[in-house]
Amino acid sequence: QVQLVESGGGSVQAGGSLRLSCVASGITFSLNAMGWYRQAPGEQREMVAIITAEGREIYADRVKGRFTISKDNDKKMVYLQMSSLKPEDTAVYYCNAPRGSLKHATSFVAPWGQGTQVTVLS
Repeated sequence: QVQLVESGGGSVQAGGSLRLSCVASGITFSLNAMGWYRQAPGEQREMVAIITAEGREIYADRVKGRFTISKDNDKKMVYLQMSSLKPEDTAVYYCNAPRGSLKHATSFVAPWGQGTQVTVLS
């Protein structure tokens, strides 16, 4: 069974840091890229960061230099280290495995999880 469970969100002051975690059951990391996505109120879900099966990292311009994606293939875990957080980073963060186009995927391997709320206070 394919299941995604995100954790690690919370409230933090601008400039602070958070580390998000995602357990991705039923997804073969050696065959799939994994990504972090976020959705702010009233906005569409957007790609934040992706790590390919080979370990190549791709970032949205908005987070480049501030966020770092990593994974543990054995534990089926994906992480997002977020630093220098800004109020505009406030959103619910989700993980998933994109199909097809990595940056502009419209299809994903797993049903979306509950996500984890990140709130950055100004």
